[in-house]
Amino acid sequence: MYDLSGHVAIVTGGAGGIGGATARRLAADGAKVLIADINEVAAQENAARITEAGGEAEVMVADMGTSTDIVAMIEDAVERWERLDILVNNAYSPTAAHDTDIPDTTEEAWDSGLAVMAKALFLATKHAIPHMERNGGGNIVNISSVHGLLQSPGFLVYEASKSAVIGMTRQMAAELGPRGIRVNAICPGHIVTENIHKHMWQENPSGYAFFEEQYPLRRCGKTEEIASAIAFLCSSEASFITGHALVVDGGLSLQLQENLGVRLAHYIQENPETELPY
Repeated sequence: MYDLSGHVAIVTGGAGGIGGATARRLAADGAKVLIADINEVAAQENAARITEAGGEAEVMVADMGTSTDIVAMIEDAVERWERLDILVNNAYSPTAAHDTDIPDTTEEAWDSGLAVMAKALFLATKHAIPHMERNGGGNIVNISSVHGLLQSPGFLVYEASKSAVIGMTRQMAAELGPRGIRVNAICPGHIVTENIHKHMWQENPSGYAFFEEQYPLRRCGKTEEIASAIAFLCSSEASFITGHALVVDGGLSLQLQENLGVRLAHYIQENPETELPY
């Protein structure tokens, strides 16, 4: 555990999955957490879990594809707790993670996917800067993916977004370092969130076993493992780390890309309903 007492954190997409586990972990480490999510019911449930465990969390219903909601989110955290120290840009667009070839990708899908998974990071960071700077600094963690480093055919919007996150993280780190703000990214491998388990693997154990076999550790990741990496980057233990894309993927991306890509492409072709699980 890390000491984040006195810190205020915003976690976008914090109702469940990686965002949900991150909100719980930051709260357990002492931070006051604003959960920003479009799903109010799930967000309130996660906030209740945090409160029952002795932490402090509040909820704001926000659409990360809408600039006014992003501005309101930052203002809400600052009005509640009079500061902002941590921003975790985790919000995700499910429609961007479905298999679509380039000729079939619509302009609307491109715009909506990039708005939530790339533009929102820029806007949230932009509006968080003055509040963090006033406190003497802060930490921003952007959630990318191994898909920001490796490509899979048929997922243009998702791949473009996750690659953009890494580029923006480096640029932000270079610009904001002199202001005392560290900016890093996480690149998860296949993380079994609540929704992924329910909609992909609960009725498809052979598919799950296939994905586990792609990893040198021979298992998929847990949301808590990503949350731990995020908490580390936000802590004083990572005080000299910025501009880094931390890969937390069970060794997936260290393998030969060609062989791995062929295996995954074959699986996706045989299972066209597959949603990218990382």
